[in-house]
Amino acid sequence: MKKSEGLAGGDIVIHEVSSLTAAAHELKSPLALVRQLALQLESSEVTDEQRRLVQQITLTSERALRLTSDLTRSARLDDALFELEPLNPEQLCKDIVAELTPLFEAHGRSLAVTHRTHPLLLVANRDLLRRIIMNFSDNALYYSQPGTAVHMQIQALKKSGTVRVGIRDYGPALSADMWRKLQKKLTHSPQSVHARPQSSGLGLFIASQFAEAMQGTIGATRHRDGATFYVELQASRQLSLL
Repeated sequence: MKKSEGLAGGDIVIHEVSSLTAAAHELKSPLALVRQLALQLESSEVTDEQRRLVQQITLTSERALRLTSDLTRSARLDDALFELEPLNPEQLCKDIVAELTPLFEAHGRSLAVTHRTHPLLLVANRDLLRRIIMNFSDNALYYSQPGTAVHMQIQALKKSGTVRVGIRDYGPALSADMWRKLQKKLTHSPQSVHARPQSSGLGLFIASQFAEAMQGTIGATRHRDGATFYVELQASRQLSLL
């Protein structure tokens, strides 16, 4: 990753991120092995309770593999060209819901997309946008209360000419100035979210890097019973053709 100009200690930041990337490479093989062993156990004769636990191991290892993949991908952003194209974010969200529903159900939660009567198009790279939404969904799964539903919401911001894709969770509330302070630091390195002390902020840092590569931004909206983390990207001009 490029070092930000004028950032004191920039070399240290680059070294920390490079170390994280190296660690991610090392973790991929054991995580893949854990997933494979869990899949083998799942197909063998086990009790219903054992099968449930094995399924959780499988799904959790897949979640960890996604994070390691995102981290190594973020380290190559400066050297790659990402094709931007008009995308329907609602369809992408539906695909992600179908993929993540077993993981959410295994943890006693649900995931859904708020349907829009009139679809929106945005300009993005499919892979990077998918990774951002998956990242926010994993975060929502981790912090939402059991029995709650996580919602994916899509809205047009006409004033700025952008489309916002948000993931609404029901976790710890964020302080009024948390996001403003956090956003200033995210362009440099991972930052922990104080209202959610178990979070390293690594997922947010990766999401911010992916959004920047698409000329977009990420942000958060406070709620008394949680937060909505979102990505904003340029609306597609092809919208008028729908």
